[in-house]
Amino acid sequence: MTPYRPTRRALVLTGAAAAAAVTTGGGLVTPARAAGVAPTPSMRGGANNYLPGAPIVERIGGGGFWMSGTVRRAGDGAPLEGVRIQIWAHTTEGHERDPHSHGATLTRADGAFRLEMPQIIPAFGQAHGHLAYDDPAFETVFLRPVMSSPNDTSLSADFVLKPA
Repeated sequence: MTPYRPTRRALVLTGAAAAAAVTTGGGLVTPARAAGVAPTPSMRGGANNYLPGAPIVERIGGGGFWMSGTVRRAGDGAPLEGVRIQIWAHTTEGHERDPHSHGATLTRADGAFRLEMPQIIPAFGQAHGHLAYDDPAFETVFLRPVMSSPNDTSLSADFVLKPA
């Protein structure tokens, strides 16, 4: 009988398959899993001029600028639908402390949100927006993303929420 001599390709494929799997206590082989998606920490200054209960709106003011992003659950990274995100900023139509500069929107089934608002302009030397998640189902997160240029017409911020 001739001994079996695997080819180099067979050894590489077998080694890759073994590296991508783990053995459970029952002897079953299951795919390796990612460590999980870490929650988004609140940003310093994100809560400035926050107004609890800002209304859900179709658009803030006259529009022309787009704030967008996604919302996912910590751990498995699943998109979250129907999550309320509040948005506010210093814009061509008002300061970030003005109630008419605030509005909220809900995420779609894919976890995405998008809200039109007036052009963001620099406040305290930086053009930036404010976003908040503040529902009791998940831990509160405030974000304060800074625009790369005051001439940008959109800004995106993503949330990964940790259950409360």
